Amino acid sequence: MLAAFGFTAATAGVLGQAVNPLAQWGQWRGPLATGAAPKADPPVEWSETKNIRWKTELPGLGHSSPVVWGGLVFVTTAEMTGAKKPFTGVTPDGAHNNMNPLFDHQFAVMAIDRQTGAVVWRRTVATRQPHESSHESATWASNSPVTDGEHVLSFFGSNGLYCLDTGGRLIWSRDLGDMLVKHGHGEGASPLLHGETVVVNWDHEGASVIVALAKSTGEELWRQPRDEVTSWATPIAVTHDGQAQAVVSGTRRVRGYDLKTGAVIWEAGGLPGNIVASPVAADGMVFAAGSYEKQTLLAIRLTGAKGELTGTQQIVWQKNRSTPYVPSPLLYDGWLYYLRHYQGVLSRVNAKTGDEPSGPFRLGSVFNIYSSPVAAAGRIYVTDRNGKTLVMSDDAEPKALTLNKLDDRFSASAALAGDAIFLRGEKFLYCIGNKD
Repeated sequence: MLAAFGFTAATAGVLGQAVNPLAQWGQWRGPLATGAAPKADPPVEWSETKNIRWKTELPGLGHSSPVVWGGLVFVTTAEMTGAKKPFTGVTPDGAHNNMNPLFDHQFAVMAIDRQTGAVVWRRTVATRQPHESSHESATWASNSPVTDGEHVLSFFGSNGLYCLDTGGRLIWSRDLGDMLVKHGHGEGASPLLHGETVVVNWDHEGASVIVALAKSTGEELWRQPRDEVTSWATPIAVTHDGQAQAVVSGTRRVRGYDLKTGAVIWEAGGLPGNIVASPVAADGMVFAAGSYEKQTLLAIRLTGAKGELTGTQQIVWQKNRSTPYVPSPLLYDGWLYYLRHYQGVLSRVNAKTGDEPSGPFRLGSVFNIYSSPVAAAGRIYVTDRNGKTLVMSDDAEPKALTLNKLDDRFSASAALAGDAIFLRGEKFLYCIGNKD
């Protein structure tokens, strides 16, 4: 059966081996959901002619980030197909809505051989006409997949949630309805997979909810209404004092939900509208940020966090300038890194205290950044939409190590696994690693 889906013996062998989850990149923000890869050592320098192990052309368009497990890299895409149809859906009157919804799109999941870049399988999970328009810089496949090495969860928002096995076989699917997104800016929150539970954040201009499903069957475990408008933030899982929580940022509140029951454990106000950046957490602290009508970053202590936290000592520190909008923060080695809005200005603050001994730092040639910064092996990687990646040291005053350029445009965040960095552009998926 493996051969029917294009598996090689080598690929099947890698998948059958026990793997260290910390050495994989199974979700958008990596194994710790912080942007850091504790077991990776990717290259520092590359170009179109240096350290490119492979470069695979991708069909369609997607800003979803790649995820890596064992011998496979998984990506999603939406490929325009078929004849033009009359548009009968919603066309909000925003100023940037030129993603054409008049064509059917094939919503597909792809598995790429990690060693060769060959397409192992492609599964088209749905063919649909999008029901509303989208931002000019968005795609119909902006939600990143997540995998545990056995299941691949791919979420296309209004176009469905799909659970495949690593051979590309559909296990289950769920249609959660149609989102009504603010200004028609498109959809982008990725699913959370923690143990046996899948969590979906469904914030829009209608009845917003957070939903938990059983990983193996898709059965709904719980559903909680959210007093929220449109957001694009991905939930993260945090375990504190033995209790697993799903933490979700929103315009009105950042909240921690009991992962078993869906009950709200704690909540705090103060974030701005149009929440895109996802929270990060470590060492008993959660960090949530936004930057639209105002700039806010909250550092929340989980010990003792119950009920309403706004204005209490549970907010250990906060910032009201230089906070991120589209890129999520990076939490690495006790330091919180974040970009001002989506510009080339980087802050580096002590995660425990909020102190910023030096900086912010101007990144020079890197600007217009949608992807989130990542880190490994004492280095910080920041990729902009023009194909440039700045690699910096994680020193108190970060030093620029290299500025790398590829001939593609990048909105997806990088994946770091083993000795490679995987970059998904608008045209190609790159595997970059030192070559002998």
